[in-house]
Amino acid sequence: MKDQEATAEKEQQILRLGEEYKNAHNAAELSALIRNSRDLLGSIPKAKSTKIIKTLIDHFSQIPNSLDLQIQTCKDTVEWSKSEKRLFLKQSLETRLAALYAENRMYTAALDLIGPLLKELKRLDDKMVLLEVQLLESKVYHALHNLAKARAALTAARTSANAIYCPPLLQASLDMQSGILHAEERDYKTAYSYFYETLEGYSSQDDPKAVLALKYMLLCKIMLNQSDDVNSITNGKLALKYPGPDVDAMKAVAKAHQNRSLHDFEKALATYRGELSNDTIVRSHLAKLYDTLLEQNLIRIIEPFSRVEIAHIAKLVQLPTDQVEKKLSQMILDKAFHGVLDQGAGCLIVYEEPVVDQVYDSTLDTLKNMGSVVESLYQKAATLS
Repeated sequence: MKDQEATAEKEQQILRLGEEYKNAHNAAELSALIRNSRDLLGSIPKAKSTKIIKTLIDHFSQIPNSLDLQIQTCKDTVEWSKSEKRLFLKQSLETRLAALYAENRMYTAALDLIGPLLKELKRLDDKMVLLEVQLLESKVYHALHNLAKARAALTAARTSANAIYCPPLLQASLDMQSGILHAEERDYKTAYSYFYETLEGYSSQDDPKAVLALKYMLLCKIMLNQSDDVNSITNGKLALKYPGPDVDAMKAVAKAHQNRSLHDFEKALATYRGELSNDTIVRSHLAKLYDTLLEQNLIRIIEPFSRVEIAHIAKLVQLPTDQVEKKLSQMILDKAFHGVLDQGAGCLIVYEEPVVDQVYDSTLDTLKNMGSVVESLYQKAATLS
């Protein structure tokens, strides 16, 4: 009895020390505590020791600049769990390690770990952990811009979720990833619906990621050219719970887009750099939006002219001349309008829209159809002979 009490007291001491190291932001001591506690943790029931180890490793997330040490500690603990034949702990830690690799942009290492882990989980039919790993796989493939595999992994994750009870936070994560992938396909209407579901899910659990879902909802409205809706959404009952720079950033972008002002757009990007440029999801979509807005402004400016100085266009859009020249060149190649750049004179020469003669297209279609008929007749003749 005394031995059990002494062991229980040691367990509490380990947890208290871990809490102190977390509060003191002492990642090195926390790592040493996990390493030095293995002998004791190996002698107590597996369920209890697993809970303690996971709690201690979770403390790393509260310590700034500890990602590298957290990865190393996770790797060491995975090896220990293998030697101790603790399968459940190994799977849990490998899932955590793959997520850490993804966070550290070590995507190849994450996929190398995810592949064997998925096979193992499918064999054991552990659908809850399987769901988490499939969702993580989708996120990694999205980060690698492999949308086909990201969608396939997400579909597999949703299939696993349908077979079990899916906790609200995990369901919200699934909805978030669905919204992100639909937005990548420029299906912003469907993406908005998923982000709304995500907001409700995170909000019901008081999860701070709710503000991210709200931010992406506003992004979808802007990309749908429905910037007017941004204010009504942010003044809604649910959104009012999440004021802050993320929402302010999207409101600034919406206002700039509504006014078709490149100057205001760039000002918003500069003012809210952390909320806009540092968010990879928002940054990629705003880059497309900025490009579209720039094209619209340039076409509106050059429309009355047949010949205009590039410096004059740059002055009107308040952008550097070389940037405007590069964009005009791209628009000419994309046939957004017809013209040429006279770089010697520093001018843009705009041509009238050419009248397309349909005779050539019709002739090509006729020849193509004749070729098909001749081929068909040749095949029939070959069968007769």
